Amino acid sequence: MTHGRRTDVSPSQQGGGDWRDSAARYALLPLRIFLGVTFVYAGLDKLTDSAFMKDGGAGSVGDMMRAVRDSSALPALVDLALKNPPGFGYAIALGELAVGVGVLLGLLTRLAALGGALISLSLWLTVSWASDPYYYGNDLPYMFCWVPLVLAGAPLWSLDAMIGNRRRRGAY
Repeated sequence: MTHGRRTDVSPSQQGGGDWRDSAARYALLPLRIFLGVTFVYAGLDKLTDSAFMKDGGAGSVGDMMRAVRDSSALPALVDLALKNPPGFGYAIALGELAVGVGVLLGLLTRLAALGGALISLSLWLTVSWASDPYYYGNDLPYMFCWVPLVLAGAPLWSLDAMIGNRRRRGAY
């Protein structure tokens, strides 16, 4: 006995589809919520931490970048950040905040997700590159978590979907 989907009837003939159809439609929503909340929190945490946005001192972005410089995959990227550690700290924090809000609202979701993937990639190549074994560093899994949202966007419960629906209705 197989448990595949019936191919002789369409979902509309089945009364809107079964639970698997609903689950597939909503599959990215938990990922959107988790990544959005996490990135909003990370951005706000950095912006409200008085020690983080400094060139040096305990908990500062400057000291963190100096500590990871020699073990990173891209020391040149760390050197670039070290030219202005507070500026880099603000750029990361505001980027995380923009990505998180964009994904939560579902506004320019693919672009926001691409931004999240690039932030995660840059942090993996610099800050968590030396994690051994590699799966102890969290930036690499975050990068791959963004990929489904880059590919699919936010088709449900999003401003992108609402705007798309309005465009389609206006085209007729």
